[in-house]
Amino acid sequence: MIEILYCGICHSDIHSVRDEWGRGNYPMVPGHEIVGRVSRTGAGVTRFKPGNLVGVGCFVDSCRGCSACKSGQENYCEKGALFTYNSHDKEGNATRGGYSSHIVVDENYVLRIPDGLSPNRAAPLLCAGITTYSPLKHWKVGRGHSLGVVGLGGLGHMAVKFGASLGAKVTVFSSSAHKREESSHLGAHNFVLTKEKKTMDGLLNSFDFIIDTVSATHDVDSLLALLRREGTLILVGAPGDPLSLSTFSLIMGRRTMAGSLIGGIKETQEMLDYCAKRDVQADVEVIPVSRVNEAYERVLRGDVRYRFVLDMKTL
Repeated sequence: MIEILYCGICHSDIHSVRDEWGRGNYPMVPGHEIVGRVSRTGAGVTRFKPGNLVGVGCFVDSCRGCSACKSGQENYCEKGALFTYNSHDKEGNATRGGYSSHIVVDENYVLRIPDGLSPNRAAPLLCAGITTYSPLKHWKVGRGHSLGVVGLGGLGHMAVKFGASLGAKVTVFSSSAHKREESSHLGAHNFVLTKEKKTMDGLLNSFDFIIDTVSATHDVDSLLALLRREGTLILVGAPGDPLSLSTFSLIMGRRTMAGSLIGGIKETQEMLDYCAKRDVQADVEVIPVSRVNEAYERVLRGDVRYRFVLDMKTL
């Protein structure tokens, strides 16, 4: 049993609450960026004890027997991971998320929050952090690579921080001119305003990898054109509507468009330990629960630097 201290607000919370993905089960308690302290443990628990600072991410169980689970990629469980909220367990009980005072989770799906991480700044790492860390590690992005990051929100600002810390040359693509200076503070080497066609055209065939964090419908053909031959566009944002794509954007340069979904428990712990060692933390605005609806509207306007985190003692 975990007493929840902080819970981040993810754009997927908004998609789910508003049933924009068509899978909403109500009543719904959102929240999957959870940091709290263990308050009680069952007799079989060996990895944690009361008082430990811990985290819970996007899922709280999986089948544990499929090839994905056995390889430490429970997030891709072939029978479907049990998500922290808006899912049903084997007995048909609905899972409820982190906009709560407490949550009970199997110890195998709980993360240790290392010393050196601020509890409120660590909360978004459980989704925004691992969502961007996992593909960067999977595709071995690092020194010598040019990395584009599309969108500078909760996911994008973590992609910039991770990319820069791994040694890649990072360029931020945004439709908001005021984010130019902010991107530099986060570690980006360059900034491109996507509305400037001349600038975009000058970067054709320039990037090894692009991480696309945008959660609204947008033009992916123009992004694919920025990739070098055999470059990869990695989708981590999740628009509610399908994206349009010309096959020529892929076949003319043997380019790849791929997707990535969070990470497994082992990799998420690796990410948290990396963040503690390299002092990579989310930039957050901590708010009381009473402002959650205001926060949702501000997320949709891009008016947050860069992740809202609910202070659960205000519940």
